[in-house]
Formats: sequence, C-alpha cells, structure tokens
Amino acid sequence: MISGKFGFGQAVTRKEDEALLRGAGRYVADYSPPGTLHAVVLRSPHAHARFRIQDTRAARALPGIRLVLTAEDIADLGHMPCTAMPPGDAIAVPPYPVLARDVVRHVGDAVAFVVADTLDMAKDGAQAIGIDWEPAPVVVDAVAALRPGAPLVWPDRPGNVAFTRTLGDAAKTAAAFAAAARSVELTVVNQRLVTNFIDTRAVVGEYDAASERITLTLGSQGAHINRDILSRRVLKIPADKLRVVTPDVGGGFGTKLFPYREYALAAFAARQLRRPVKWVAERSEHFLGDAQGRDNVTTARLALDDKGRFLALDVHTVCDMGAYLSTFAPYIPYVGAVMLPGVYDFPACSIRIDAAYTNTLPVDAYRGAGRPEAAYVIERLVDVAARDLGIAPDALRRRNFIKPQAMPYRTPTGKTYDSGDFAAHMRRAQDLADWSGFAARHKASRKAHKLRGIGLATYIEACGANGPETAIVRLEPDGTIAVLIGSQSTGQGHATAYAQLIADHLGVAPDRVNVIQGDTDRIRTGVGTGGSSSIPCGGASVAGAARKLAESLKSLAAGVLEASAADLEFVDGQVRIVGTDRSVGFSQLARAPGATPDILAAEDAFTPTEATYPNGTHIAECEIDPATGRVELLNYVIVDDFGMTLNPLMLAGQVHGGTVQGIGQALMERAVYEPQSGQLLTASLMDYALPRAGDTPLLTFETRNVPCTTNALGVKGAGEAGAIGSCPAIMNSVADALWRGLHLRHVDMPATAASIWAAVEAHKRLHRL
Repeated sequence: MISGKFGFGQAVTRKEDEALLRGAGRYVADYSPPGTLHAVVLRSPHAHARFRIQDTRAARALPGIRLVLTAEDIADLGHMPCTAMPPGDAIAVPPYPVLARDVVRHVGDAVAFVVADTLDMAKDGAQAIGIDWEPAPVVVDAVAALRPGAPLVWPDRPGNVAFTRTLGDAAKTAAAFAAAARSVELTVVNQRLVTNFIDTRAVVGEYDAASERITLTLGSQGAHINRDILSRRVLKIPADKLRVVTPDVGGGFGTKLFPYREYALAAFAARQLRRPVKWVAERSEHFLGDAQGRDNVTTARLALDDKGRFLALDVHTVCDMGAYLSTFAPYIPYVGAVMLPGVYDFPACSIRIDAAYTNTLPVDAYRGAGRPEAAYVIERLVDVAARDLGIAPDALRRRNFIKPQAMPYRTPTGKTYDSGDFAAHMRRAQDLADWSGFAARHKASRKAHKLRGIGLATYIEACGANGPETAIVRLEPDGTIAVLIGSQSTGQGHATAYAQLIADHLGVAPDRVNVIQGDTDRIRTGVGTGGSSSIPCGGASVAGAARKLAESLKSLAAGVLEASAADLEFVDGQVRIVGTDRSVGFSQLARAPGATPDILAAEDAFTPTEATYPNGTHIAECEIDPATGRVELLNYVIVDDFGMTLNPLMLAGQVHGGTVQGIGQALMERAVYEPQSGQLLTASLMDYALPRAGDTPLLTFETRNVPCTTNALGVKGAGEAGAIGSCPAIMNSVADALWRGLHLRHVDMPATAASIWAAVEAHKRLHRL
C-alpha cells in the first residue's frame, strides 16, 4: 500500500534533492529577466554620525548609471515597521527609514541605492557619491548602554531604554528567597550571532505598467508576510498591487521571515525605471545589512529548600535591540522569558527584561528566537546549583522535574504544557551516553594530561502555533495532486513531508504530488514558515484538506463505479472497489460527469489552541587540552520528544542541523563590535568562525515521543529543538571539565581555544597553580 510505504512515519527520502543536486535549483540570484538592471546599496562606514550628501551629480553622470536614490527621493515611502510587541504598555518605536536621512546609527546603515546597467557600474556610482561625515560617540554593548552617561543612540530615548517588561509574581518570589535554605546566582552571556545562511538575500523588482502592479521575486520564509508588510506599511499601495514570488531558498533560520529595506528600494526603482531591478547581497553585506541574533546578558538566581527542591526563580535579562526595532525584535525576549522555568516545578518566579538601543545592527528572530536563550539560562543555573550543593546534576533535575501525572501543567509564566516525561528521556540519554562509565574515561584523560567533562541539558520549548495556515489540496486533470499552501520551504523538505500526508489519505506516491508555495497570486493566504509550525499547523491543514478531498472523490467515484462510497479504497492513484479489480483512475475521475472544481478541491485551516511543547535531553562529552585551550567534543547524544514522527530521516536532519548550529554558538561564533568606533570586527568568514564537519562528533539521536494532546497530528514542532538543547549541554560539559580539573566555576560562550586558555592561565595565576 502507498500509505504504508510513503505515509506518516516512513523514512521517505527527500523528493526535492535530485533537482538541487543536479544544479536545477532556481534561486533569486539565478533569475534575471530581459533588461535587468543591477543595484547596490551605499552603506555607512560609521556606527554613529551625522551626514550630508554633497552631490549625486557626479555619480549620475557616470556611464551606465540609471538611478541614484537617497532619502529625499523616497520621501513618500513609509518606515520599516516593527509589528510584534510583547504584552504590556505601548512601545514608542523610533523611525526605521528605508534610507537614512541626516543620521546613521550603525555600521552598514543604508544611505543610498544606485542602479546601473551592470553591477560594477553600480558600484562605481556608489563610490562617486560624496558624503560629509560628522562621527558621534557610540555604544555597542547593551549593559553599557543602560549606564548613566552612556552615549545616546536616540536623543529622545533617555538612557537608551527601548522597553522594560516584568513577568511572574515578584512578591511571592521575594518571599520564597527569604525563606530559602540556599540560593545560587549566575550571570551568563548569550552572545550576538550572524545567521550565515548559504543563500544570501536577494530581490528582483519588476513593474507592469498596464496593470500598475509590482512583482518582487525574493528569498523569504513567507511571501504573504512580505507582501502585506511592504504594501501596506512601506510602499503604501493596495496588497493586490504587489505580487511576491519566492523560488528556492537556501536557508532562512528566522532571518528571512520579514522584509528588508532593499525589497522596498527594488520595488520603487523598478516602478520608476520601468525595468527589472536586481539586488543580490554579497557575503559582507549579510554581516552589515541583515538582522542578527541573540545578544543577551542574564543574571539568574535560584532559591532551594534544605532538600534541594526549587522554591523560586528570579531572572534579570538585558537585551540588545540594536539601533532600530526590527519586525519581531521586541517580542523575542518575551517569548524566551515565558519559557525560563523550563521543565521544572517552580512555585514562583519573577522575570525582568530591560531592552536597550545600541549602535549595532538590529537583532531579530534567529533559530529558536528566545527559547535557546531561556534554556541556556536555566540549564546552566541548575548545573551550577548542583555543583554548589554537592548534588549530581541529573539527581537535582530528577528531583525537580514536572511529573507526567501533573500534565497538563501551568507554569508560573502562564504556559500550559500538555504532555512530557522528562525523567524518561533523560534516563534514556544517559544510557546511550554511558553516563555511568564516565569515571573511567575521565581517569584515562587525566593520564593524558587532558581535562574531560560531561554535561547534560533537559530542555522544553514552545512552538508550532503560527497559524492558522490554510491548505488547498486539488486533483489535477492529469491525475496528480496539487497542494497549495502559504508556508515556505527554505530547505526543510516540505514537498516530501506534505506528500507523505497526502499518501495517507489519497494513496498516491510522492512523485505524483506537487507542492506549490511562494506565490501570492496563486495562494490566497499564508502565515509563512517560522516557529517550527510548518508541520504542526501547515501539515495538520494539509491532512485535513486531504481527508475532505478523499471523501469527495469517493462520492464521485461511487457514481462512476456504481458502488457505495463505503466500499471504495485508494490504491496507487486509483479509486477501487475493495476486493475487486474494478477501479477508476484519478485522471479519468477528474473528467467524470459532476467533477466540478468544488468537488476536485478541498480546503482546511488548522487553528492551534495552544503551542506544542517539544522537549528532550542533550548530553555532550568533551575533552580540553589545557596547554592550548582547545575543546574537542567526543560524544553527543540526543533523546527528544516530538509527539509523533512524520519522517524519521528528515527529523534527524533537522535535529542534526540545529545541534551543529548550537555547537557553533557554544564553541566559536561571536559577532564582535569594537567599543570605541562601533566597527564590526567579525564582518567576514575570515574573522567569524563557523562549525565544520571536523568540529562535529558522531551524533546519536533517538525519539521518546509522548503524543501532543492539542495538535491534530499529535506532533510537536522540531525545527528549532537542536539549537535549544545543544548550547547548555556543551557548555555544561566544558564547565564540568574545568571544574573537575581546576575548580574553575564558569566560562561564557563561545568557549574558543583562546578564551579557555586565557581563563585557565588566569586561574592558575590567581591560585598560584
């Protein structure tokens, strides 16, 4: 049966891959319609400065220059909007201009847009624009930005405060700390990151004068989000006058979910010139022009009774917003804050968020978007508490886990977990990692003059609730099945996953299913892909629509076959009378009398009532060479609860990818701004390290699923989980190695060889070792 071979739970290989491997993928950079012009953005070399453009005539006079745009030329455009706010008082959002006027506030701030016949000509034109600069004082660190007397990013934003939010019960938490037998405190840095997807951002703008419509072809995580924000808020045109098309996309990780300045500029220029205008980011522009991620400093305190039970959690986080508030930026610290209690039974908690402006690129969603930061805080804090109290880290966790029988469980931050057995997946991960055999391995490392550590993290996150996502499933005249949906694959494998859901209900192989995404003209609505929602929401809608279409096709086939619909089944693209050889093929059925468009298509939109809560345990084992500071990961184990597994092969790929991103953050990645000038010192892959295959140990991955009770498919989102459990597990292993060998209590990410070596040497000098 097709469903047994290709349906839910089967390890179907990705149908997308053959075209990509053969070079037949079509990305924005590959698209150049006839008459295409090329554009570049002139960016600020200063982190904070007043400026005056002297003259653009020299640039306009150069060969091949077609258009030079400055802020004055696009005065009718709206600002780049911030659309997602945390609950609470309104936030006064400073203007985020498409092109800066008079003042720039970070290195890379856009000041002009130059369009020419060729890319080199456009670059020459940009270099010919004369600008007078008056540099101003800068601040590039959020903690420093909030100190009295710090340089102001915005003169009308006192103290560089973007917003403040509090959660939980401060009075109850204070009382718990007052009554506590012990308390533990830890400050951690969750450093700023640069996404570095393979496929840099790009856009092609086209204008059709007859219809007065603009078409933008751009790499995104959701064509409809970009259309709606750009049309209504920036271009100020009706949504039906803007079409957004997204072809193949080589990675997004949250950073491609929302619109950018260049998209509005390409649209404006194409309309003015009546020619296609193309802009493709170079890698350096990705570092200087795309939203960055993370960048928090958090101090957390844990109150415990005399038996090691958690009484309360108190957290203060300082978040760096950058110079402007990007689309979803203010909401991300809040999304993380509500998950700070993690998998533990906390009677009380109190959380404060202070968000600051700095002269740096804006931050926004990056894989996990707040939840990795939360998991890192609580899992590092629990490990430090275990060490301070002399309790094994697994024992302290087990003592304080929320029990399965407590589900559904409402946290003190208002989240309701529907299911989970945290002790069970931790125990399984320990078995796979040979936790009990670590002492012998540690002894062997000591003989080799190496420091060895083992660390675990038990995480939970909230995701899979970005909906409803409408899906239409349609029988085509040739007998194939079309799926139209507003989610957007950026490499995850949606075409395969959705085809598996179709196989379950309509009995067709994946190669007979065509998934259509990324076109606002062909697909009416779309939420896009973010928050691990494409299967929990999008997949549930596909399954619902396929179920409805199956009922319609059986009713139609019953008339053709003169049989009862209850006696029919789907087999290999046919509807067959059970137990006979009488059948009608899908292509024949599509032409049957009564086969109206309403009969041949079905629509469904699953509306989640609650987030899904994937959870799991990561265990990392590392060895450190104290002579060089180099950290080597020797073993890595993951046991996750994703509710149900649609495709185990693709699920493992998602978990592996997220985990490697966590390895990058834990051990090497960091965006560094020079504090006096505000220059981004890590503005290329020469200075910004990314993980390679050699940095990754063999990953052992299993699931121990407990079905989600609030999702139609029983699934829990999986796209971000690897990036959530990995950082705390790795850093707990590093801290364990340093504690066992030197009694060194804490180091921050990234644990580079240089930083570990420096910490070890400083510790030796301090203690005269």
